[in-house]
Amino acid sequence: MTTTPNFATMNRFQRIADPDLFRLFENAYPNTLDTAVLWTGFAWKNGTSGDITDEDLAFVITGDINAMWLRDSANQILSYLPLLEPSDSPKSIAALFRGIINLHSRYIKITPYCHAFQPPPESNIPIGTNYAYHRNVVKPPYDAKKTFDCKWELDSLASFLQISSEYYNVTGDMGPFTKYRWVETVGVILDAVEAMRTATYTPDGHIAPSGYTMTGQTNRATETTSNDGLGNPIKYTGMIRSTFRPSDDATIHQFLIPSNMMFARYLEAASSIMSLIKGQEAINLNTRMRLMASEIRAGIQKYGIVHHSLFGPMFAYEVDGYSSQNLMDDANLPSLLSAAMIGYANARDEVYLNTRLFVLSQENPYWMHGNVYRGVGGPHVGPGKAWPLAGIVRAMTTQDATGDEVREEIQAILNTTDGLGLVHEGINVWDAKDWTRHW
Repeated sequence: MTTTPNFATMNRFQRIADPDLFRLFENAYPNTLDTAVLWTGFAWKNGTSGDITDEDLAFVITGDINAMWLRDSANQILSYLPLLEPSDSPKSIAALFRGIINLHSRYIKITPYCHAFQPPPESNIPIGTNYAYHRNVVKPPYDAKKTFDCKWELDSLASFLQISSEYYNVTGDMGPFTKYRWVETVGVILDAVEAMRTATYTPDGHIAPSGYTMTGQTNRATETTSNDGLGNPIKYTGMIRSTFRPSDDATIHQFLIPSNMMFARYLEAASSIMSLIKGQEAINLNTRMRLMASEIRAGIQKYGIVHHSLFGPMFAYEVDGYSSQNLMDDANLPSLLSAAMIGYANARDEVYLNTRLFVLSQENPYWMHGNVYRGVGGPHVGPGKAWPLAGIVRAMTTQDATGDEVREEIQAILNTTDGLGLVHEGINVWDAKDWTRHW
């Protein structure tokens, strides 16, 4: 994709003195633009082939799968936030952001509980085949011609709110939020998540209806759910349950704290956009957004903070409202480690600092350490592999004024490229040549 970036910012990047670090940055930073932005263009008028509108669209794949994950595409494009500036040019970074926002908005209205989608018809890109489609039973059902996969991951909707608010904060452009159907999409989001806040049981003991259920025929426990798709029981806490994690792995306890943090944080941020839109619908939605965000925060405060015998008060990774808790962290974003990076927690807050110490210790069951690398991993690629992604978050959340932690982490990541000059997904902490995904 050809873009017109902010060259003053690019010149600042070129002052990286270490040649290996500069080469890694030079290879990795434009990688999304070079390999993942498969198509940019404009929406058809009335949704049918022929006349086009001025509504930007952008189809960004997750890497090696020809489909668009809401979370992944948002995070990929958000890395270019330092280059974002107001522009009407269809070849600008701003147009790429608008294209993501507009296409996300379309996808969410198709089915808000799904996380990965097929190319838009405007692109003429052939749709992909998900061979797990016929092995999964998802309710509500989805159209495989429009939706690639359907795992209910709360962070997917939070990512839409995040990229919306970040775009507005930098550009001040209200176009994507007033010209198209962004307000309607936010209403769809609020209705969908409200259906996932209910307890498993009604007050009289019946099983309450669920907005989403999923079961799958698989040899991996993380690819399906218990209790015929309902997941493990939960009580009402004010939080939103998430059937799957941002790693696409099933949750154990459905109140996934990092995803609730992210959703509350960007629900508040997006409400600032909603407050600028005229009309009673926007006024009502803004009220709902702020109330829900405050209730989620209260739920995290009451149920999501636990006492660890070594670290004291800290955030749990997952809870259920029944006092069950899962103490761990996963490299995928959002994570507990990223709570300060996304602006939910203060980086100097005691509970966050205690949580950070736990995450970066052997008390975290997914802390991997060997003679090649050490860092946070997760069940998606299994024990023994750490993700440099978590190392980057570690560097971005440190309060070490000496800079030693940042330098140590960057040097460690530089030593994991296997000579390819790219940041891999997962690294075998005992074997630098054993990694997943070369980018």
